[in-house]
Parts: sequence; C-alpha cells; structure tokens
Amino acid sequence: MPTTRRDLLKLGSLAAAGAMVPALTVAPAGAAAIPKAARPLKILILGGTGFTGPFQVAYALARGHEVTIFNRGKRPSPEWPGKVEQLLGDRNTGDLKSLEGREWDVCLDNPTSLPFWVRDAGKVLAGKVGHYLFISTISVYADASKAGIEESAAVAQYEGKDAMAETQESLRADIGRLYGPLKALSEIEARKQFGDRVTIVRPGYIVGPRDDTDRFTYWPRRIAQGGEVLVPGDGLDPLQILDGRDLGEWMIRLAEAGTTGDFNACGPDYTLSMDALVHGCHAVSGGRVSFTHVPAAFLEQQEVGLPIWVPREGSPYSGYGAVSNAKAIAAGLAFRPLATTVADLLDWYRALPAERQAEVRAGITREREAEVLAAWKAKQGD
Repeated sequence: MPTTRRDLLKLGSLAAAGAMVPALTVAPAGAAAIPKAARPLKILILGGTGFTGPFQVAYALARGHEVTIFNRGKRPSPEWPGKVEQLLGDRNTGDLKSLEGREWDVCLDNPTSLPFWVRDAGKVLAGKVGHYLFISTISVYADASKAGIEESAAVAQYEGKDAMAETQESLRADIGRLYGPLKALSEIEARKQFGDRVTIVRPGYIVGPRDDTDRFTYWPRRIAQGGEVLVPGDGLDPLQILDGRDLGEWMIRLAEAGTTGDFNACGPDYTLSMDALVHGCHAVSGGRVSFTHVPAAFLEQQEVGLPIWVPREGSPYSGYGAVSNAKAIAAGLAFRPLATTVADLLDWYRALPAERQAEVRAGITREREAEVLAAWKAKQGD
C-alpha cells in the first residue's frame, strides 16, 4: 500500500509541531564559517520552534540578521546561538497584538495551513514587511499522478462551504480532502494580502534531525537494526527528500536576495531510487543486513504501507517521487549529502529518550515485517 496524500499531509507540516528539541547545529564540525550577508535584515518568523524554524533562526543569526519569532510559546525553544526576540500570540484566536506597530524587512510564515491565518497576518503586517515567504506543500497540485510536476500546474480546488471558517479541528478531521486545497487558498490569500512581494515554497518530504514523524527515520533506524529488511517495489521507484536544514537555510537566502515566485522545494538534485536510499543508509550504519523486494501489488493485498515510498506508476500519487525542482535549484536550493542527513538523523534519534526510540510512528513493526516477508516467500513457493 503506497503512501497516500493523507499520509504525506498528516505526517508533514502539521506533525512538525511536535518535534523534539535537539542540539541545534547549522554547519558540520570543521566546516568553514558561515559568511555574513551583504545587508543585515530584520526577519520575523511566524513559528520558529517547530521542525525547520530553528534552522532558519540559527542560519539567519549566523548571517548577521536580526530575528524575531512569533508563536504561542507552548514548545521549548532550542538554545539559540544569539539574541532572538520572542513575541507571543495565538493565530487560532486572532491574537496578533504583539505584532502591531512593528516593521520587518521579511516575514517567514512556517506553520500556516488555514487561509484565515494569512488574512489575519495580512491585516497586521501588510505594509509593515517588505517580503513575505510562505511554506506551502506539493500537495496543492490537483494531479499528483505524473512525474515532472512544475510550479505552473493546476492546484486543487476547495469544495467546502467556507474556507475562512475552517479550523485546525476541521482540518484534522478531514485532512486528506482539505489540506491541499486550503494550502492553495492560503497561497492565494498571501498574494492578496502582500501583493507581488511573495515567495511560495512548496516542499515535499522534509527530513533530517528534528523530524519527529519517523517517516524518513524509519529507514535508517530499521536498516541500522540489521537483519532482513522489506523494500517495497523493485527498488527503482524514485523518491524525493529534503533535509530540513537545507530548506531553512535556503529560505533565508531567498529572503536576502529578495527572490519572489513559486518554487518546488524537493530534492536531491539527482534521481534517488528506493534502492539507492536503503543502500545509502546501510553505508552509514553498517552491520549485517539484507534487502528483499516485495511488489507493490502484494503489499496492497497485505494492507501494508511503507513511508515516503510511492510506486512510479499506477498510483494517484506517483508524481510525488519526481516533482520538478529545476526552478528551485536555479534559485539556489542546495543539498547536503544523503550520508550527512542519515548520520545526523541517527545521532539525533539515538539521543532521544529510550521510550521515544521504542515507538514506531511510521512504517511497520518488526513482527509485521517478518509476517509479510514470510507470506511473500510462501507465495513465491506456490
């Protein structure tokens, strides 16, 4: 059973709100110092303590920018590598008073999934920020079945009664139907409120340290455990992942350059197959492991889904593995090596409490994996 739009959404941006707080690093040990930006900016980050926000903050500080974050103050913040102003409020209730009477060069909007959040921010910030950058999603696209989706492709249409009346509760209750259309309407509202000084960033799977969903983590974690690993499909299905640090840092560079427009934030800059992923994880973790491919049709019969994988054909989501990222790369999106992402993710994960590491938040248990493998081998022997 391939990953569905519901899986992608439910375990994507919304789930990032539950990220644990790890040590916060921007550059790897021994790397050259991050150079200062040509011009320091006053940056407002809506969110800032979830998955990618802390990487934006750390990189912005390293580049010499002045950073303000706005959130409810419900989650602990990392130990920032510099001075960060925190403003409190609640976009669910329309409490944006702490933003009133202030001006910033740039606003980065990380957590918005509801159009009224953008509308309310616009009422307070329009004319007070020079550039608005909005994190959207590739799930805005109406047709995700084909490879090569470009930014100009048609987006999903909202079919509810009143988009501005939708809440986080109604979204969670029907996330598979509402998430993409509401994100698309949020993009439209952003342009309505902030004019042509808008950047829309549409990520696919965001991975790496601080990803508390276990979608991508399932693979390096499972492979590091060793033994026989179930690999969905024939190993040739493409998939796309983007390290949260690469996304966060790129958004700061977009802000520095004043770049506007729509961009698919997907990676890497080569075709990454399922086999390349599992062998890449094994190259980092080492140990005794073997891989057994199981066809998509059999997995569907077994009602088994494996995270971040979709078959390259025959699924309404087949295009999620091969979205066009040419425009984003031309605008400076860069990617750290897969091995770096895997190694850093494993280090972060292994530093979590033992009870958290014992959870399986995505993928299947070892017991279920063994059952499916045994069933597949028995079928082969029929």
